Amino acid sequence: MTLKDQLLVVPANAEAAFVPPPAEAPSKAKAEDTGPTLEEAIERNEALTEKLDALNEVLAKPLNEILADREKAEEAALAWDRFGAMWMLSQRAMRRVALDLAAQLGVSEEEVVARAMANANAVLNGADEVDLGGTVAPAQMQHIARHRNFLRKQFR
Repeated sequence: MTLKDQLLVVPANAEAAFVPPPAEAPSKAKAEDTGPTLEEAIERNEALTEKLDALNEVLAKPLNEILADREKAEEAALAWDRFGAMWMLSQRAMRRVALDLAAQLGVSEEEVVARAMANANAVLNGADEVDLGGTVAPAQMQHIARHRNFLRKQFR
């Protein structure tokens, strides 16, 4: 852009109309940035409309219902948090028992961990169908099977 393109010379005639500056030629960056396509804009509009409808549905409820839903969600989250704490406590306690017994037998911690991993993989692969004297119910094995893919990632 030259200096002449940036300057606007206004005629001395007071009755003359305002002359707008020359239109800028679109730069390469503006030419490449054409924005979303019509289909993308329609999809975005539909998604935003769905979100707005969901929000309006929540806001249409009386406040006491909204607060009750939140209270139920908080209770459920607390229950899951407590369950997680109980699970972690039991895992740490059982690990301690396993390591103490292994130490009495002269087995290293590495060997205990390796055996635990081998047993976990055997259960995940369906090779271990032992009910451990009734302490693992078939329903628990079915539950493990439902989450097998996730659990395999944890035991690699």
